[in-house]
Amino acid sequence: MRPLAASLHRLRGDTSGLAAVEFALTSPIILAMFLSGAELTNYAITKLRISQIALHVADNASRIGTNSLLTAPQISETQINDLLIGANLQAGALDLSTRGRVIVSSLEPVANPNTTSKFKIRWQRCYGGKTYSSSYGVQGDTNKNNMGPAGQTVTTPDDTAVMFVEVAYDYQPLISSRLVPTTVIKDIAAMTVRDNRDYAGNGGTGIYNNEGATPSTC
Repeated sequence: MRPLAASLHRLRGDTSGLAAVEFALTSPIILAMFLSGAELTNYAITKLRISQIALHVADNASRIGTNSLLTAPQISETQINDLLIGANLQAGALDLSTRGRVIVSSLEPVANPNTTSKFKIRWQRCYGGKTYSSSYGVQGDTNKNNMGPAGQTVTTPDDTAVMFVEVAYDYQPLISSRLVPTTVIKDIAAMTVRDNRDYAGNGGTGIYNNEGATPSTC
């Protein structure tokens, strides 16, 4: 029994494997924290990029148009298509063409001067493989008080329009969708048109198509 007791005494005082045991116990927790941090960081970066895309599309949509000394600036289906394709190029690896949806709406006063404070969506164009619809109105809507989510609604002054942009994107998780708030990232942006654009030309549509381009309808 003495040799056995001596061996047990030595074993009780042996700490050579303590670090390995501690690592085995804590490694799952550390790994889970690392993976969660990586997922949330990637999600935040993706959400920021979607927000920037919405803002840039709204800004560019407010600037497009063909200037003329004889008429107010006119916009065309080709210019709108280029605008939407540019958004996909800006998205890069996010690939809006297959995993997202961009919706551009022209919010305008129902009449000028706008004595009723009502607004309409004269035209709306969409891009992307997803089938998300606008959350705030569709082409042809009239008698609108504003456009946008509660607390962030927009209207437009007389004799101009606001380019209202919605972007929806299907987020692809790195590890698990359970680590992020939602797998559908949505953002909005709005910009007032810079010039006195030809809003009602071409039969009231406000969009010309002399090139015969295919409209990016919704």
